[in-house]
Amino acid sequence: MPGAFAVIARSMRAVLALTALAGFTAGVPWLLIVAAGWPLDWIGWHQPDAIPSTDDLYTAVTSPWSDHMLLALLATIGWVLWAQFLRDTTIEIIEALAARGGPPRPSARRRGPIRWIAAALVGAVAGAVLFDAARAITHTPGTAVADAAARNPAVTVAPAHPDTPTTAHHGPRPALTNAETTTKAFTAHRDGPAVPSWARDAPGGTHPVVAGDNLWDLAATHLDDPHRWREIYTLNRGHEQANGYTLTDPDEIHVGWILALPTRDTAPGPNAAGSGGPDSSAPPANEPGPAVPPITADPVPSNPDAPVPGPDRAEPGAPDDPAGTAAPAPDTEPLKDEPGDEAGIALPTQGWISLGLATAIAAVAALLRLQHRRRARLTFPPPVSIAPHPAPIPPSLARIDTIGSRHLPTGTEDHRPVGPTPPAPVGIDTSAGEVSLFQLPGPGIALHGDGAIPAARAILAAALTTNATETAVLRPVVVTTAGLLTQLLPEQAHPAGLDPDGTAYDGERLLVLADTAAAITHAEEEMITRRRLLDTFNAETITDLNTRDDHAETQPPYVLLIEATSRHATRLNAVTAHRAALDLHPIILGRHPGIPAIKVTADGTVTGDEPHPVARWSTLSGDDLAAVLAMLSDALARPEAGTDVDDPPVETSPAAVTTEATEPVPAQPDDADALVRLRVLGPVTVATDAGPIATGMRSGSYTVLAVLAAHPAGRTLDQLAANLHPDVAPAAAVKRVRTDITSARRVLRAATGQEEPMFIVYDPATGRYQLDPQTVTVDLWQMLTAIDQATNSNGEATTLTALRRATELYGGDFTEGHDHTWATDYASGYRHQILTAYARIAEILETDHPDQVIAALERATELDPVNEELYQRIMRIHGRQQRPDAVRRTLRRLEERLTDLGDTEPSQATRRIAERQLRPVTHASGTRQ
Repeated sequence: MPGAFAVIARSMRAVLALTALAGFTAGVPWLLIVAAGWPLDWIGWHQPDAIPSTDDLYTAVTSPWSDHMLLALLATIGWVLWAQFLRDTTIEIIEALAARGGPPRPSARRRGPIRWIAAALVGAVAGAVLFDAARAITHTPGTAVADAAARNPAVTVAPAHPDTPTTAHHGPRPALTNAETTTKAFTAHRDGPAVPSWARDAPGGTHPVVAGDNLWDLAATHLDDPHRWREIYTLNRGHEQANGYTLTDPDEIHVGWILALPTRDTAPGPNAAGSGGPDSSAPPANEPGPAVPPITADPVPSNPDAPVPGPDRAEPGAPDDPAGTAAPAPDTEPLKDEPGDEAGIALPTQGWISLGLATAIAAVAALLRLQHRRRARLTFPPPVSIAPHPAPIPPSLARIDTIGSRHLPTGTEDHRPVGPTPPAPVGIDTSAGEVSLFQLPGPGIALHGDGAIPAARAILAAALTTNATETAVLRPVVVTTAGLLTQLLPEQAHPAGLDPDGTAYDGERLLVLADTAAAITHAEEEMITRRRLLDTFNAETITDLNTRDDHAETQPPYVLLIEATSRHATRLNAVTAHRAALDLHPIILGRHPGIPAIKVTADGTVTGDEPHPVARWSTLSGDDLAAVLAMLSDALARPEAGTDVDDPPVETSPAAVTTEATEPVPAQPDDADALVRLRVLGPVTVATDAGPIATGMRSGSYTVLAVLAAHPAGRTLDQLAANLHPDVAPAAAVKRVRTDITSARRVLRAATGQEEPMFIVYDPATGRYQLDPQTVTVDLWQMLTAIDQATNSNGEATTLTALRRATELYGGDFTEGHDHTWATDYASGYRHQILTAYARIAEILETDHPDQVIAALERATELDPVNEELYQRIMRIHGRQQRPDAVRRTLRRLEERLTDLGDTEPSQATRRIAERQLRPVTHASGTRQ
């Protein structure tokens, strides 16, 4: 009942405020017009349409003032004050209707008296209409009024009466100032286990509410962002507290409550690798430190680098499984607690793209990685590092690469990425299904609204990435104007990939014309050409024509991306009329007669009463579009000069440039003895002296061991969760990682018969987990140790021995067979180092043992079939041994393997080497070159 009375009172207050607001905004000008008429009569301006001269103004000011002139002066002042009130009211309404997470309202000290009146009236209306409506519909405040409610300080409330139900208390409750109640509440928190069971696994710990606390300040202190108060509210809503009440209203929290906190970082990124901070959640029960921090009356410190308290290690022999019997089941259960937006990916730059477009961009990133491998130089000494190869995309698109790669289909060759379906994915429908640009109905698309430009960027990216990784497949052609492309790209950005004359991108895939008229002319010419082809071959549509094999005139999808124009509307309508038959797809930015207008909001959502197949369009920022164009420019096939193996290196090898700080690698000789042998080069396996561990280990435990092998300095729980479960809610991902660590320890202890070793040790000073090099040997560490010994060796014999040990230890790509994107760049870095080792072996043995060298280099080409320098070295040795047929076979094999990279061909340098070996030059001394 108190809640109902509060709603009624708020509604009555809103009606009175709305009446007063209407009186001020409409009644005041009516009164001024009736009472005074034209208000500028006092300065000599007697009529609105008769502008006074200078003499009239002088006469009016110097003449004696009449009562009518005084009334006009007062009316002028009234109009000025009314305009000020209207301005302040407009500002208050805009702030009250501000988007969720917007800036806080200005403090009262910066409001004048008129602004005070406007704020009071608008606040009364907003408080009743907006706040109550939002809470009734969504139960989650979503406006600036809710932000203001979240700033209300905590109150002291007596425990609920025993006879009173303790489940659902709605509305504000009286703030009691009983000091005895406050003292008892904090005494219970300090002296007893007051943390409720539902809050003990809080991802960010817990906080005891003290006098003066509110959700806004708690989010600012513990989460570094006051606008994240809603996460605290959602996490604690509906849970019963010690005084019998529950959190149902963000403007009412009680002194003595225990609030669960979310993690400080909601989505740890790749750059978190270098962080030395502790986990945001407490370690598992068998780890050092209590599972729940002690509760005190003081607020929890907000220092993210504070170490987790606790002893150095758990008690020896502490069981990981309370039951101590059942072996862990394989990690085959489906992922749970995934984020709500399962149909797309939110970008750091405020963009959003569907999973289909993310997959297309990830395929281009995979192709770009292959191109980097093709061009990599094998220079000795190799950069001995455990850090990964640098990612080929900027950090803003890293999440796209991570999640999109998981949706890539598997190709027929293990080193070629396969593009996604459907082609040109531009958004999702109401069922979260992917929508293709080429399957949309109607004569074309006319986009307008705040999201039109971001959606156009995504459409351009979707069209250009379609079939970018495929061979012998038609790729769409996009025609646009220079002016529109300037709007789509960042200011003063050079369109990556444009030909030197600035007319085309990637050959003829993106045509950039001077203006809209030129673009429409080009579309008309294309329309005529395609219609003639259909008439010549008696076909109904371009799609039917492309399926026939009696001609070579296949036509790709044609996308026309221009701004709306009234001058050429008739010509453009003639093109749109043939969209379906001729595979022409006009995209118009702005309203256009004859094409249904689609209003797109800033986040890509389609608004309006008319249904449309696309419920939400993908959107991109200018920087992200520029990054996609740069990736395409670097990844797609084109003639290249290349680098001759005999040329000295002119730049640092790509593998030497890392995105993370280099971690020291434990020196482990290949004959080191330990309880457990971990192999991560190739399929991840674990073995003991008794043999491989074939059962009991979770698949997640294998991947945790692999991550820790690539990070000898250790990883926090948050970092492990971000690597292994990037598309799972952080709290759920951390729980899975904890389970995997516990399972691995239990299985390793059972396999070794040792109860004392931890195998995966925990450092309370940094909050990191790491492999214990005293009990676990890792083939990756042993390989890098051998390469380091070869690098620092003085004699060729010692160098050769160390390099051979390294190549024997390399059993395949890092974590081969595991579908984890994070491991891709690590595998590239380790592969490059071992290829360099093979190249150095070839240099040492080439003079005396050429056949052994060829065998070693052939083995290297199996590890990386696209690296051109390996084939250059093989052809050079065959040429020196006078084997021209072997040179031709080697070049032909390289051509076949590069075809998988989007019809890429060997570089000019590689072909020159082949020609040099096929036509050797004989000097007077008899030597051949």
